[in-house]
Amino acid sequence: METIAERKPNFTQAQIEVLNAVAHLHSEEEVMQLKQVISHFFFERANQEMDKLWESGDWNEETLRNLRHSHYRTPYSR
Repeated sequence: METIAERKPNFTQAQIEVLNAVAHLHSEEEVMQLKQVISHFFFERANQEMDKLWESGDWNEETLRNLRHSHYRTPYSR
C-alpha cells in the first residue's frame, strides 16, 4: 500500500505522520476522539506558554485587566 509520504513529498514529517494516522480512522467517533486529543495538545502548549509569560513577568494582573477592556476585532463596514 502506498503511503501519503510517497505521494506528497512536500509535506513536513509531522504532517505526514498525522495524515498516515488519520488514514486508519474508520468512524466519525474516532475522528472526534482524535480532535479532542489534538485540542488538548494545543491547549497544553498554550497553557505552558502563558505560564512562561507569567513567570518571566511579561504578563501580570495589570496585563489581564488591560486585555479585558481591549478590542482587537477587525472593524467591518457595511
